[in-house]
Formats: sequence, C-alpha cells, structure tokens
Amino acid sequence: MVEHFPWSALGRHQQAKVIVPDQGGVWLAFWLDGGVLYFKDGQVRASYTAADGLGKGHVPGLRLDADGALWAATEEGGLSRIKDGRISTLTNRNGLPCDTVHWTIEYDDRSLWLYTACGLVRIARTELDAWVADPQRRIETTVWDAADGFKLGAVATTFNPPVAKSTDGKLWSVGEGVQVIDPRHVVINKLPPPVHIDQVTANGQTYDAAQGLRLPGGVHDLLFDFTALSLVAAEKTRFRVKLDGQDKDWRELVNQRQVHYTNLPPGSYHFRVLASNNSGVWNEQGATLEFVIPPMWYQTNWFRVFCVVAFLALLFAAYRLRVRQLAHQFNMSLEARVSERTRIARDLHDTLLQSFQGLLLRFELASQLFTDRPAEAKQALDSALERAAEAVTEARDAVQGLRSSAFDSNDLANDIAAIAKELTSDISAVNSPAVDVEVEGVRRNLKPVVRDEAYRIAGEALRNAFRHAQATRIVVEIQI
Repeated sequence: MVEHFPWSALGRHQQAKVIVPDQGGVWLAFWLDGGVLYFKDGQVRASYTAADGLGKGHVPGLRLDADGALWAATEEGGLSRIKDGRISTLTNRNGLPCDTVHWTIEYDDRSLWLYTACGLVRIARTELDAWVADPQRRIETTVWDAADGFKLGAVATTFNPPVAKSTDGKLWSVGEGVQVIDPRHVVINKLPPPVHIDQVTANGQTYDAAQGLRLPGGVHDLLFDFTALSLVAAEKTRFRVKLDGQDKDWRELVNQRQVHYTNLPPGSYHFRVLASNNSGVWNEQGATLEFVIPPMWYQTNWFRVFCVVAFLALLFAAYRLRVRQLAHQFNMSLEARVSERTRIARDLHDTLLQSFQGLLLRFELASQLFTDRPAEAKQALDSALERAAEAVTEARDAVQGLRSSAFDSNDLANDIAAIAKELTSDISAVNSPAVDVEVEGVRRNLKPVVRDEAYRIAGEALRNAFRHAQATRIVVEIQI
C-alpha cells in the first residue's frame, strides 16, 4: 500500500532535495529556504531551521555518523551537527576555511572530509571530537584547493549523494566533471616553516628586529614585518601573532606578513609570531621580539605625582579662598549688625528720648494749669497721652529698625515743619518761638538714606534750639 503525504502536510511549500533514513523514519533537507525535519509514522517529529541554530541557507547534504548524530552541510552557515535535539554549528569562527559546505563524508579513519567553496577540507577525528566537546573551540584543518590540483566548482543539484567512496578507498565526487581523491596517498607537508621577524616600523622610522629593542617615546604607530619560509604553496601559509599586554588572544592571519598596532602605552612588550605550512602543520616555537617603549616626560611617575600635588595645592588654595570669603561675609554681616544697632541707638537718642522730654514738658504744663484752669489742664493731659502713644510707636519702630521707612512722603521740608509743629505744641504759645522752613531750589525726591539722615540732623538741631537757645525765631534753610 502506498501512502502519499503532500509537502503541505509537512508544513513546507517546496520539495526536499536530500533524504536520509534513520530508525524507521527519514531526515529531509530542503533547498530554497533551508532547514531539516524528521518524518516518521506519518508525522513530523522534529524540525530545525536557522532560528534554532542550524546553519543558514539551503541544505545540500545530510549524513548520519556512527554516533547517531546528523551532519547538515549548509550553503551559507557552515556545518551543523544535530544530536538529541541540540544543534552545534561549525563555522569560520571555529577554524573552518569558509562557510559554504557542499557535502561531507566520513573516511575509514573517521576523519571528516568536506567539499567547500574554498577547497577540499579534512578534519581529523581528534579535532572533531574536541570541537563536539567544546563548540567554542577552534579546530585545525587541512585544505586542498586549485593550487594543489583540486578543481573548485559548483555542485549540481541532485537527489543522489555528490560523493562516494569506492572499495579501493578513493573518494569520487561530481561537480563540473568527476574528481577522484585518494586520502591514503595525499601528500602532507610535515615540515613546520621557520619564522622570522624582519623589522619594526615606529612612527615611520624603521628599526632592526633585535632583542631588547628600545623604541623612542611617544610611539603611536607600530608595524611589524615578518615572514615564514615555505617552498610549497607559500601563498597558503598562515600566521598567528600576539602582543603580550595588548592582545588577549592570538590573531590569525592568512597569507599576510605584517601586523599593525596603534597608541601603545609605554612599557615592556613581548611580540610572538607562529606560522603553519600548506598542510596546516604549525611551528609552535615561532619567533619572538622583546622591545621597550619608554615613557614621555608627561607619562612618567614623577609627572603624575607633580599633577597630584598641583591638584591638591589648587584644592587647598580654593579652600583657603573660600574660608576667606566666608570670613569676609561674616565680618560684613557683623559690621552690618553693629551699624544697625548703632543706628537704632541713635534713633533712640534722637526720637525716643526727645519724645520723653516733650512729654515731661506737657505734664509740667498740665500740672501748672490744674489749679487755675482745670479744663486746659485736662486738654494738656489728653495731648500728652496722645503724644505718649506716638512715643511708644516711635520706640517700637526704632527697636525694629524701621524708622527709616516710616515716612509716607519724600518731602523733607514738610517733615521738618512737622517736627517744629510738634515742638511748639509742647510749650505755651507765649514762650513758643516762630519756626520758618525755607527751601532754595527745585523740590525733588531724595534717596531714603539721605532723607532720613537730613531729617535726623534737622530734628536734633531744632530740639536743641527749643531747649537751650531761648530763641524767638528759628529759620531752617534747605538748599537743594
């Protein structure tokens, strides 16, 4: 009985190009959009794509190894291994020469052979097992390309395996024709190439690569030239370089015989170069160069100490300056307080004491009038009480320092006339002198401080004249 399962039943819109049997089911590989799936008992049991970690691109080859692992060759993403639902992918980041893999085959010694876009690749079983244990590890490979007589070309799309091993151990592959490789008689160059560091170029100046080389300070551009002697396929020589203290790991170069570094800090350095021949045999001893880049004057420890001391000195100077500023502000504040208290004391002398003296005169007048004129005496007492209330207000304003802003107007002449009126009301009309306030010039507003000081001076002069001069006429002349 024949069962038919359309591709849509498998969740695909295209046909598979590769089929591999496995435990009663089959693995299918797809051409255009890539991916593989496992089909058994009429159901898709597993499916893997690039989103799951499989190599990108279509899958031209599938192979099951003796361990039950499925190897998928991909056209864009290297070689993927699927085992127990876990995917590991071998790419050029792990040492694979390139990521385009057309087919794979396992040879009798369990080495893995790959046909890639950059040549025929052999991976020893020990390298492969080490990578399976640690998928982040780099592997060593042997590559044969056109320089070795292996013709590179596209592999035709086919349902049949593009490679097969004959009974005599040879590998037959199809592409642009048929090629035969005998892995048992492949020539391997086992001689590691000697490595030599030729010269060092620092800031455009060339130096011989002598041990203990001392370069000039301030080097910002450093170029190492090196080479390796290989008489067989010299263009396939590979290098690994590492500058201790600068490179965290080896840098691998293919057919490149110089390396460039920039902005190296001063210090002692150890430069190492390793090389491999066309068969991947490495010279593990390589070549080394020890050199020194001395510091510039601004890179020395004594200059750093000087900068630290200078910085601390600046901090100390800033601290002293700030302390002086705070002391100056404190002194200014203290001086302002003393000045304010002095002004209040002067106000008390000029206003409060004078007001009390005026009250004494009023009470004395009322005492004299009680016997003969009690009505006038009562009026004098009422006037004295009003004046006492004003004196209390003046005292409060003086204590609070508000005397200078107590004026509603800015007319000095009127304010002085008010003082004169107040003084004449404190004594009898018979003994009261006449007070005239004269202004020369155009009346204008004065600054509050000037007005207050002039007001106080004039008030003090008027009180002294009333008290001590026994004057009959007092003239106040204001010149503006």
